[in-house]
Amino acid sequence: MTQLAPSATPGVSRSTRRRAPGSGLRLGLGTGVTTLYLSLIVLIPLSAVVWRGTRGGWSTFWAAVSTPDASSALKLTIVASVIVAVINMLLGTLIAWVLIRDRFPGKQFLDVLIDLPFALPTIVAGLTLLVLYGQNSPLGIDIAYKRAGVVAALLFVTLPFVVRTVQPVLLELDREMEEGAASLGAGRFTIFRRIILPNLLPAILSGTALAFVRAMSEFGSTVLISGNLPGKTQVASVHIFNQIESDNVTAAAAVSTVLLVVALVVLLGLDLLQRWAARRG
Repeated sequence: MTQLAPSATPGVSRSTRRRAPGSGLRLGLGTGVTTLYLSLIVLIPLSAVVWRGTRGGWSTFWAAVSTPDASSALKLTIVASVIVAVINMLLGTLIAWVLIRDRFPGKQFLDVLIDLPFALPTIVAGLTLLVLYGQNSPLGIDIAYKRAGVVAALLFVTLPFVVRTVQPVLLELDREMEEGAASLGAGRFTIFRRIILPNLLPAILSGTALAFVRAMSEFGSTVLISGNLPGKTQVASVHIFNQIESDNVTAAAAVSTVLLVVALVVLLGLDLLQRWAARRG
């Protein structure tokens, strides 16, 4: 006659479900501290900006953001940020690929150089670009006080985002899958499209989103090379600064609210695309 094993499973499951004494308190305390910190640093200040920009009603808000200088600055900022994000998405992925998959002299130096925009004060970056691409450029390229100069400055400060988000994913990518596909006769483009790109896409989209919102908020690197010509080369952050200097805080808050809404919409949209790409991968 078969003897049944002792029924220890229920007891084990009950014991494993028991939380350690004080774990709930620690969890609640950590959540509370995190929520309080984020509220004080992010949520409350942003809410105050939105409140200040909209407290005069829709007509006041629209009047502040629809002036020729404000609308031109917003348009230039958003369009330049889109251009910069697309360029970073393509070239940032290519740079990450070269740094991970290729071997060449000076590779380590190039890898360190990628992080330079993180460490360098942005006003220094603007001065460097002005010297290099200004009226007395040693390269014969003059983009100072032009919209191309704004794009160049934004490209400089946003360079690391896509590279640094794609690199770890590319480094951990299983090379055996690629080799197996190649052994079955798949070409390089097919391998990239069917195997590599689906795995990289979430990281590419994440880095692109970060590059976009960083470009929209940039101030220091654009101050010198753009010339801050209202209606021509003045970006939104500089326009906001000028409004504050003119003691027109409500108008500055209104333009800031537009930037905030655009950034949130882009981040949410790209987050949805990232989740969709991750599910498909």
